Amino acid sequence: MYEGSKPNEIENWTCVMERGTEYEVEIAKNYLADLDIPSNILSKRDSVISVNVGEMALVYLYVPQEYEEQAREALEDMDLSEEDANDEEE
Repeated sequence: MYEGSKPNEIENWTCVMERGTEYEVEIAKNYLADLDIPSNILSKRDSVISVNVGEMALVYLYVPQEYEEQAREALEDMDLSEEDANDEEE
């Protein structure tokens, strides 16, 4: 069941992102879907207690192992483009 803050090991899948909020992971999942990279979300958030900080709130994004490199590069590009947009606003 709950194993702390480590992502679960799932056969043939690799965790490429972990965040404290579901919407961040949903944005990344949609971005990967636009690039035809399959992904799935695993949330360790407790649905009874609305906790969104700490180890009980982590949300993970997994991709098939054969897409890991492609997904990591895409997510890095996504992070860089967000940083550029924030710099332009300032």
